[in-house]
Amino acid sequence: MEQKRSYRRIGILVAVLLVAAVAAAAAHFFGSGLVRRTTADGMIAGSSEIHVMILGVDERKDDVGRSDTLMVATVDPEKGTASLLSIPRDTRVAIEGAGYDKINAAYAYGGYALTKKTLEQLLDVPMDYYILIDVHAFERIIDALDGIDIDVEKRMYYEDPWDDDGGLVIDIYPGMQHMTGEKAIEYVRYRDMEGDIGRIRRQQRFMRAVLQKVTSPEIFAKLPEIVSEVAKSVKTDLDTGDMIKFLQIMKKVQEDGLAAEMAPGNPAWFKGVSYWIPDIVEIRRMAARAAGVPFAGEAAERAESYAAKYKADMPEGFRFDDAEPQQAGAKTTGEGAGASGENAAKKKEEPTKPPAPSAVAVTVVNSSGITGAGAEVAAILQAKGFVIRSVETGKRSDRAQTTITAGGRTVDLFYGMPFPCILMEGGAKDEALVNIGRDYVKR
Repeated sequence: MEQKRSYRRIGILVAVLLVAAVAAAAAHFFGSGLVRRTTADGMIAGSSEIHVMILGVDERKDDVGRSDTLMVATVDPEKGTASLLSIPRDTRVAIEGAGYDKINAAYAYGGYALTKKTLEQLLDVPMDYYILIDVHAFERIIDALDGIDIDVEKRMYYEDPWDDDGGLVIDIYPGMQHMTGEKAIEYVRYRDMEGDIGRIRRQQRFMRAVLQKVTSPEIFAKLPEIVSEVAKSVKTDLDTGDMIKFLQIMKKVQEDGLAAEMAPGNPAWFKGVSYWIPDIVEIRRMAARAAGVPFAGEAAERAESYAAKYKADMPEGFRFDDAEPQQAGAKTTGEGAGASGENAAKKKEEPTKPPAPSAVAVTVVNSSGITGAGAEVAAILQAKGFVIRSVETGKRSDRAQTTITAGGRTVDLFYGMPFPCILMEGGAKDEALVNIGRDYVKR
């Protein structure tokens, strides 16, 4: 279930940004006048900025759902500026009534209201409004736009038989591509070694394509259909007029560049669970900058005090993967988006070592049509020290070749297998997926 959610959250984020772009196109016909609704006693706040909490949620009949994407949009209607701050879903935070947990769990515990309170405590910034969107509308909205054109930066291939109904296969070639809703969601779902930083870059590339499409003259005739799809997809405490006013400046933003950043921090592990440990002082410094106020005095003191308490509350046993906080911030129309990632890479003098086979849980899926092939491959892997999570029979498939997908350096552990296979990078570092194809020869 967790792996399945990980792909959906990428589509959610871009769907949220798409809503902003579509409403921006409609906003050419409306005036401005959105105002702050909350008081900012004891919090960082400027004079005219509006803060909007944006949640992307994958809600299901048999599940409460979680906010698999969380962002804060800071808009200044007077200056005509906007910025987006993305909060990683694994960010470890204090949740009222639940203790410390991942921030996406706040929605499951108490809906958008508890998420709002949790986010305000982390950022020290008041949230004036919220927007909630379900991922399932993503494809319909893109199709209402008659698709979009994206210059795909590299070959993208990934597969997971347990994601979605019948499995997920992403297969996109580099170069200019016209994408339907289905293909677009594959592009933004794609997962590679760059992790959140790579996904943010793809999301920004996608945003540019969408903003270009919705601000083009030929799209205005389709605005009623597009806005109708958006309206069916969003829950918010903004009424329709206010939402359009809030998003009016996106046309100017499309021209000047949208400041889109990810909350800085470090990846960490605790008892086998991954977390994002936020750099609280730097996050609040960014919030102050977005609000146009100095980060000094009481605001800085509160940040230092809260950061100290956060650190003191961390139990022993956290394992950090990086010594320096990671950041990902760039204007969507600018250059140099990879600077921080390159600098971080230069600081790492030692190459990452692959884990021991005993630390890797392997799922074996027999899609070959050969009875007993799954058990045979599982026995081979088990003899090499891998932990076998499960052996399953795949659905009817025309798969020709056996593939092994593993995250990071883990894929190196699978070189020299006694059967032909294609090795691919993707997924978590402590997991692997072996999908047996028709090329397998039973021993």
